[in-house]
Amino acid sequence: MNVDREVRYYQLLEQLLSLTQIVNQKPDVPQIEAVLNEIAAMFRLAKGVTRFFRNPGDEKNDVGERMSSFDTGKECVPVHTVRFVSRFMSITTMTIYMEESETPLTQEEMFKVDLVMRTTLAFISRNRLQVIAEELAFYDDLGFRNIRSFFKYLSWKNRPGDMDGMAALHYNMRHFGLVNDEFGRIGGDEVLRNHYRHIEALIGEDGAIARLGGDAFCCVCAQSDLPEILEYLHEASVPISTGGKMAKVSARAGVFMVPDGFTVNSPDDIMTKIMSSFHVAKTGDQGDIVFYSEMLMSAREKANRIMKMFPIALKDEEFHVYYQPKVNLVTGEICGAEALCRWFHEGKIVPPTEFIPILEECDDICKLDFHILDQVCRHIRKWLDEGRRAVRVSVNLSRRHIVNPELAKTLIDIIDRNGVPHEYIEIELTETTTDVGFRDLKRVVEELQKKHICTSVDDFGMGYSSLNLIRVIPWDVLKIDKNFLPLDEEADDSVRSIMCKYVIAMAKDMGLECIVEGVETPAQLKRLRENGCDEAQGYLFDKPMPLEEFEKRLDMVKYEIPE
Repeated sequence: MNVDREVRYYQLLEQLLSLTQIVNQKPDVPQIEAVLNEIAAMFRLAKGVTRFFRNPGDEKNDVGERMSSFDTGKECVPVHTVRFVSRFMSITTMTIYMEESETPLTQEEMFKVDLVMRTTLAFISRNRLQVIAEELAFYDDLGFRNIRSFFKYLSWKNRPGDMDGMAALHYNMRHFGLVNDEFGRIGGDEVLRNHYRHIEALIGEDGAIARLGGDAFCCVCAQSDLPEILEYLHEASVPISTGGKMAKVSARAGVFMVPDGFTVNSPDDIMTKIMSSFHVAKTGDQGDIVFYSEMLMSAREKANRIMKMFPIALKDEEFHVYYQPKVNLVTGEICGAEALCRWFHEGKIVPPTEFIPILEECDDICKLDFHILDQVCRHIRKWLDEGRRAVRVSVNLSRRHIVNPELAKTLIDIIDRNGVPHEYIEIELTETTTDVGFRDLKRVVEELQKKHICTSVDDFGMGYSSLNLIRVIPWDVLKIDKNFLPLDEEADDSVRSIMCKYVIAMAKDMGLECIVEGVETPAQLKRLRENGCDEAQGYLFDKPMPLEEFEKRLDMVKYEIPE
């Protein structure tokens, strides 16, 4: 190698070292490639190919990234390979090629080329590891941007006005377990990915979207794009590669319309608002899409207070059982009762509508249900020990229990611990539990029935698959919702009158006990008797009452039933 060429080589090597040693700054790739191309020409090289493997297994299976450092496009053969293994066990290789007709590299030339290759490999390995580190930090295992990525985006928007004209959302898919059941886990992941990509395309480069976990996501978009995004969240047909099928999915969302001049001091300034509105959407009371407001935040703060108060209230036994009698419409006798929860705090009663929906948002409702069942069992045991007449008491369970594989065992343990014969307990499960799957519900019912514990389906007729529910699951009691009960002025041929008549008949033909709740007038009572209904409960007989008052009712001979 002549002197001028030698000098130029070391100039290029020094330049390459300078370009590849820069840290915490985006590398000047075009300049690096220009240096490598000049060095390649200097040593008669035709092509350089680099491979990056995340681990030895990927290298063995030849699964990795392929990058061309330089390529003249001419026919060539490999002449030298360098392999670099990082301390994280990632592997980078570089192979150089020459035309067969070219003069082979001398030993000195091979040394110089090898030095350039190792310098380049060290840079590529470090650069790719930085990319992998970023992927691990800001992407989850399915390739979705994660919450760190979302927080990073929000931290960039920290000046007044940076979020002008933007909206933030938190949403999750409704009943996505059904999609997994239909298409399998792999198909479900594809549906999530395609749904995510569609939202990402609607948002564009000015916004951001990230997955919080499972089927929960959050995003920021332009307010002008929000209507189209909300329409897609309301109902979307998402393509899936399996058989060219489409998955129908919808979502619940909490939305914060960012006011002009709003400053994001921390990600929580956004997250608390979209999470609060999402929790309201999740209850379904205000629809599937809920917009944040100060009034909403006030309600959320109240909910947080309830959740903080609950453990102490449970420990201090502030929750009491009230009983509403169930009446035999033939004899007028009390044939049972429904146990209802009442919360007394600091001398005042907290309405159930103010705490039950809040406790339903977490597993606290399950703790309350078990507490009520335990109280009921203690009361029944007391009646039996005192020689008092005892009746079967129904205890309502939240839908949150159904996925608990130990539910039946826990219920039986509570009953047996109190020494209560099983025939005195009835477990009510609301019809809306069908959205968690018939299989779990059927399992619980069958396990309880094996122990001779009665089960009833509450609010029959209010769900979306009522007939299938009683076809698949072997209930003992059908409890008809008051919305099926005709009003006094309704004719016998009204839709509600006809449906009430035939639901009662169907229950009796299936061998089920049938009880109607919400009976308030003598006219309603008369119609139920004409339709052959045996039992009812409602304000016509009695409102829910505390233990001592209910015990007096038990001692009563019977209610007066007008002919």
